[in-house]
Amino acid sequence: MLTRVLVAVLAAAVVHSPAAGAARRAGKKTRAHTKGRKRTSSGYRQRAAFVDPTAGDNVDGEDLSVRRAAVDALGRYNGSVVVVDPETGRILTIVNQKLALHGGFTPCSTIKLVTAFAGLSEGLVERNTKFRLSRRLSLDLTDALAQTNNGYFAKLGDRLGFERVVHYARLFGLGEKAGLDIDGEEPGVIPEGPPAWGGMGIMTSFGEGFRLTPLELAALVAAVSNGGTLYYLQYPRNQEEIEHFVPRIKRRLDISPWIADVKVGMRAAVDSGTARRAAYGPEAQILGKTGTCTDFRAGMHLGWFGSFNDVERNKLVVVVLLTGGRTVNGPLAAGIAGAVYQNLSQQNFFAGLRGARPVLFATQSCCAP
Repeated sequence: MLTRVLVAVLAAAVVHSPAAGAARRAGKKTRAHTKGRKRTSSGYRQRAAFVDPTAGDNVDGEDLSVRRAAVDALGRYNGSVVVVDPETGRILTIVNQKLALHGGFTPCSTIKLVTAFAGLSEGLVERNTKFRLSRRLSLDLTDALAQTNNGYFAKLGDRLGFERVVHYARLFGLGEKAGLDIDGEEPGVIPEGPPAWGGMGIMTSFGEGFRLTPLELAALVAAVSNGGTLYYLQYPRNQEEIEHFVPRIKRRLDISPWIADVKVGMRAAVDSGTARRAAYGPEAQILGKTGTCTDFRAGMHLGWFGSFNDVERNKLVVVVLLTGGRTVNGPLAAGIAGAVYQNLSQQNFFAGLRGARPVLFATQSCCAP
């Protein structure tokens, strides 16, 4: 019964909020301008959804091989790809810098990573703790992450309460700039209280009230990948800055006892859950979390994927944010991230020793899709 109430509250939050009403009115205008749309392998998409995501990017200092892989994977989608070295915090590429650095968006189900660590750290759940969500459905944390189950994380959020959730969100760097002196970067936002519609349930399952930037998500996922170190993300802008790069630690997170528990769920998402499109082959060792929702403030649908590859050498964090119509979602973002890893794998990027590859840095003419 409790689960049905939670689900109803979550649905009401989306359907009946003032923002939702504005979004529906905006949707009428959008639908009125969909004449002439064409059918693709993924369904109907508006022609306007396809753009040049590299327009205006300043790519001096980026890793040329990584940027090419990311640009090729993103194609003409209106979105951003951020690739980071999780062992140092160096940003290797940002495709669509304007989107990645400005404002922030609803994190959708990527907020479940924060909720999971908060619940584990506070002793409210363990990896195999099951919540009964309906008469016939009970899930543990691994399956809830893999299937991005909203009811599970709504229930966990209610048990945590607002103050504890915000505490862990701040520890992971939400609401503050992820980068160190990156021109144009704006911080995300942490809510001042539970959402009026849906309360803690919608906050900890959809991220309602938060605003997240791709850089913030990249820093969070990097901390999971490297064992709990939250680095300042640094973005070298020329060859000299690359040669004199020094990692800078923002803080160390006391999450190591629970990283393995969360990683199992993130791997299950790629193996059998919502992020299956990221698995480009049996050799892929990718872990990640998808997110799909409508950002009513921005008036657009979002697809998120935060990920890292669990390999011995040249580990990477790849974050994808897609914005647009209803065909945009987390699984699609996962597929784009998978293509980034695949493109680099075909270049033997992950086979070489760290630092053995020549330093590459791009020019303004690099890597148009």
